[in-house]
Amino acid sequence: MPNQTTTEAAAQSFSRVFDAPRALVWKAWTTPEYVMQWWGPKGFTCPLCRIDLRIGGRFTYAMATPDGQVGYNGGEFRDIVLLERIVWLWHFADADGNRVSPANYGLPHEDRAGNIDEIRFEQDSNGQTKLTYTRNDPTASQEEKDGVAAAFEQIFDKLATVIAALAHTA
Repeated sequence: MPNQTTTEAAAQSFSRVFDAPRALVWKAWTTPEYVMQWWGPKGFTCPLCRIDLRIGGRFTYAMATPDGQVGYNGGEFRDIVLLERIVWLWHFADADGNRVSPANYGLPHEDRAGNIDEIRFEQDSNGQTKLTYTRNDPTASQEEKDGVAAAFEQIFDKLATVIAALAHTA
């Protein structure tokens, strides 16, 4: 199912319906060994993933480009409703998860504290789960938003493969 994207002034939402129960989609989203299989667009890998899934807990994801350059994202969990919703403060990070300026990665953004993003998990009566990721970046250009939309299409494709494998072994 194609990604559906809506862009507003500071927010973008990306949704995908997965043919799996909500608990399985949640597991694929919150377990480091599975996140490492799908984080990043096609051709990118995730060589490091740390998740302390609790309010106030931190996370760090690495993303390696096909030519081997590695960048890091990190943040803090602000709200968690088990199997329903995650709200996190997301930012560019170093390998330890500490916030760094986007300029460290050659990005033209003003330095900022980060984005407050939300991930929702909604199960329907057929046992499918709709995952919606809402990204709030007030400094993103339209070009960046377009790139992020394309990346999430690929990320959701990779996530679908992981979820299908988990469903097969469940």
